[in-house]
Amino acid sequence: MKRHVIAAALSTGLTGTALAEDRMQIFPNGSRPSGKGPEANFTGAVRVDPRFAAPGETALSVGHVTFEPGARSAWHTHPAGQLLIVTSGTGWVQEENGRKRQINPGDTIWTPPGVKHWHGATATTGVSHYAIQNSIDGKNVDWMEKVSDGEYQN
Repeated sequence: MKRHVIAAALSTGLTGTALAEDRMQIFPNGSRPSGKGPEANFTGAVRVDPRFAAPGETALSVGHVTFEPGARSAWHTHPAGQLLIVTSGTGWVQEENGRKRQINPGDTIWTPPGVKHWHGATATTGVSHYAIQNSIDGKNVDWMEKVSDGEYQN
């Protein structure tokens, strides 16, 4: 019977709501407003598009982050680590005391828990990526000082 209810819902174009007996949720594209990356945590123009609202049953968060040329995050760590999946453009990632590395569409970057790092666009090309992280005790990031122009250019 459930199959018939779902088929009927799909045929009528039902999206963004759950049927009474469904536990799955659909977060339609555009249902979560874009936000500007806070100046305290980013240099340059950065847009964050949350992909879903954490419903309280999971500590997982995912955002699609877009950096304009020259934009970057501040130094930071993640208590449970972070996974980045580059979707467009060209960017850089760097961990503390490491070399700056180029990232391109299709690249996946794993940063282990507690590793101090930054990421962002190159000086001439913007970059977008999915940022995926879990929270520990309600926290998914620890922000630190901004990346200086000298650190960024080296």
